[in-house]
Amino acid sequence: MFGYRHAFHAGNFADVFKHVVLVQLLRALLKKDKPFFVLDTHAGAGGYDLRSPEAQKVGEYREGIARLWDERALPAELQDYRDLIAGINRGDRLVYYPGSPVIAKTLLREQDRLVLCEAHPNEFPVLQAAMRGARGVTVIGTDGYEALNTYVPPRENRGLVFMDPSFEMDGEFERLRAALRLIQQRWRHGMVAVWYPILHRAPSVRFHEALRQQAIPKLLCAELGLEAYDTPAGMHGCGVVIVNPPWQLDAVLRRLLPDLLEILKSGPHGATRVEWLRQSC
Repeated sequence: MFGYRHAFHAGNFADVFKHVVLVQLLRALLKKDKPFFVLDTHAGAGGYDLRSPEAQKVGEYREGIARLWDERALPAELQDYRDLIAGINRGDRLVYYPGSPVIAKTLLREQDRLVLCEAHPNEFPVLQAAMRGARGVTVIGTDGYEALNTYVPPRENRGLVFMDPSFEMDGEFERLRAALRLIQQRWRHGMVAVWYPILHRAPSVRFHEALRQQAIPKLLCAELGLEAYDTPAGMHGCGVVIVNPPWQLDAVLRRLLPDLLEILKSGPHGATRVEWLRQSC
């Protein structure tokens, strides 16, 4: 535990994928004037300097955000995401990649609220510093799964729980299933987004089937794979499951993800998937 450090992977293809989805979810919440709540259960350090030794050692951002940074003809939703990253960088050079806490904070309005959880003893103070003075933002140094008992349901009764664990420990899919069960019991109409890696196909297939058995009324799955799954050495794909997704998000992602794949992939392989695991009337 606590061995994983996202600084080595910041801005990679998985970050781009999940944050493109995150921006879509937040934009949907922003369409109404009523305040909303966001709980980020695995917040990390908040943001990452791409000039750091950690980022430079692996250089995964070069095959991720750097590819979008250099594109000049993007679909509107990808352009929105790229413009958000550019605004946070405050210049023409890509030197900083914002994690989900900074992305959410940037889009937050005065009436909205953001709670960030980070249990890593080294990342927590960095996150605190990054959020110092931010209105409507609370940073807590606790396990994100435990925080669900305190913050769900939120007083705003609308919002998002964003779950992005590192998967450094065994049993993460089981913990996520339990978390979704708890959220459904306490906040049935709340929106939840859960990111997961795909190194092999079988674990995520079992995860999807288990979620179907939980009878969550509205459950959408979206995936991006740069190579064939089960390819040796490394993560070549990832996905997000979304409980109570915004209206027409499925159509947006079906249109958007193939374009994103074309920008990010290096070889002839790759695939996208957008599928309802459950869809009630």
